[in-house]
Amino acid sequence: MPYYQTWEEFARAAEKLYLTDPMKVRVVLKYRHCDGNICMKVTDDSVCLRYKTDQAQDVKKIEKLHGKLMRLMVSKESHSGAMETD
Repeated sequence: MPYYQTWEEFARAAEKLYLTDPMKVRVVLKYRHCDGNICMKVTDDSVCLRYKTDQAQDVKKIEKLHGKLMRLMVSKESHSGAMETD
């Protein structure tokens, strides 16, 4: 699966993938210091979404999305409208 070119497309697709089946989705963050790259992968074993960047401003965006997904994973409320309110 190729990497997404824009952050907005990736974030939208990752949220949609998580909301379709929260019990199957995994999130992986990988940082390579030698290259200065950070890679985020969201997958449910049938669909794999990947985003890679070396820009410092994208790290905050990745951190925000990762935090949002983690909050949804640990919450006990319904996941249907939670992403739309943030």
